[in-house]
Amino acid sequence: MKKLLFLLVTVLVSCMSGAQNTQVTLSSGVAEGSVSNGIYVYKGIPYAKAERFMPPQAADAWQGVRQFNDYGQMSYQASMGFGQMQSNMGDNCQNLNVWTPAINDAGKRPVMVWLHGGGFQSGSSADVTTDGENLSRRGDVVVVSINHRLNVIGHLDLSAYGEKYKYSGNVGILDIMAALQWIKQNIAAFGGDADNVTLFGESGGGAKIIVLNAAPTAQGLYQKGIIESGAVESLGMRVTEQSIARQVTEALLNKLNISATDVDKLQTLPYQQLNQAGDEALREVATRLGLKDGFNNPGNMSWAPVMDGDFLPQQPDASQKVSSNVSLIVGSNMTEMNSMMMMFNPDFQTSNKSTWSDEEKQKRLRERFGNHTDAVVAAFNKAYPERDAIDALYVDSWIRSNSLRYMALRAAEASAPVYSYMFAFDNPQNPLMMSPHTAEIAYVFNNLGRNPMGGGQVTDEAQRVADAMSDAWISFARTGNPSTSVLQWPAFTNANRATMLFAKENGVRIGFDDDLMRQLVPDYDFMK
Repeated sequence: MKKLLFLLVTVLVSCMSGAQNTQVTLSSGVAEGSVSNGIYVYKGIPYAKAERFMPPQAADAWQGVRQFNDYGQMSYQASMGFGQMQSNMGDNCQNLNVWTPAINDAGKRPVMVWLHGGGFQSGSSADVTTDGENLSRRGDVVVVSINHRLNVIGHLDLSAYGEKYKYSGNVGILDIMAALQWIKQNIAAFGGDADNVTLFGESGGGAKIIVLNAAPTAQGLYQKGIIESGAVESLGMRVTEQSIARQVTEALLNKLNISATDVDKLQTLPYQQLNQAGDEALREVATRLGLKDGFNNPGNMSWAPVMDGDFLPQQPDASQKVSSNVSLIVGSNMTEMNSMMMMFNPDFQTSNKSTWSDEEKQKRLRERFGNHTDAVVAAFNKAYPERDAIDALYVDSWIRSNSLRYMALRAAEASAPVYSYMFAFDNPQNPLMMSPHTAEIAYVFNNLGRNPMGGGQVTDEAQRVADAMSDAWISFARTGNPSTSVLQWPAFTNANRATMLFAKENGVRIGFDDDLMRQLVPDYDFMK
């Protein structure tokens, strides 16, 4: 009787104090997190471990209860991305974060796994805009974000120097796969469904999904993918050929005066020294081979996965049959890089589209498009009849045309549907920015108040767009169809070319910017 009374008092005191049991039993041990506004939060859980340049292995087990309240180590990198919080860097970056409405309840909730941007070069999961709390609460979903190896640490191809380095050029992607395997094994403890996993990522995060779509051994680890501004030929649709990757490695070793028999020294070399040699090697090989980066800059290369004939048997923009059953959403932002470049103009504050006269606008359009000005403006007005024609100066054609090509490939070969979108909602803090690269992330996560690009400003109109986007992403994660009670979103086909426009007025448009892309990139075949 005394024991029962003691137990009841303990439970009562716990409830009165607001204490909540956050313990979950994982494959490595018992983890304890925290609760934020009703959402269980775990940060920095190790999903694997790895020696430098080696494939990931199972994470070490721990005894007792271990707390996970802080973001884990991020991959070594030379610079931080916009909006990212400073975190420690190192080789032990195989960790993830979880947000969930409930634990230990056999909930079978959809699992949404965020892959950060920064190409294959930089970035981390410690980003104020991609905190998963609001998305998890709104959709009753489990949100996961991960860290993994990047740049020279994640993609230096040492395969020519020993069997143990066979996969070194792709260990960054192997880390992601290890995280997905960990999720399959452990996500049920967080109330998630291991058989309903959706990857979503922006820029480089989207490119990683494209690479995973091309990797046979990744199939079955996820069922759906959302590629935000990441379907770019030079980023993920095409990766580094192994013959080129090996030339980069040879140049790196020469710069470090390391012989072929002493390659193991790279495992303990300070990152700054390794990174500098790697950047110099990339430039040397790119200059020698006449290569250009994604921005068409000659003599430049970026770190990327390697088409090694094994893990990646072919280029990701080749046959789509490897991941034929993976449903996708693919899209981009209306002005992407162009409006951000405009903001860097020193004369921007006093000379911009809001200060120009009609004559000045016409002058600038003709300076940009020459004899094609009338055709470009007509195609832009057809695509965006609600906008001023001067916005044609800033409309993105690079990522959008590449995205259209990738969707055309998927629609022609994959059995699962692909859905197209365009984010064209002007920044409420500064409408002149329009819809630059990364702008949609805060809307997807329903984190407008945490958006550094928007200054934390939340308007009713912006919140309406955020609700529409996050609900569509949630619906897709739950069912494979992004349609909601307020949006009917048909799949993209090479016949209907349907695109969901997220703007002041959300809605589906049919082949709406095909003519515009033909004018802006006349030599690029985005129809296949």
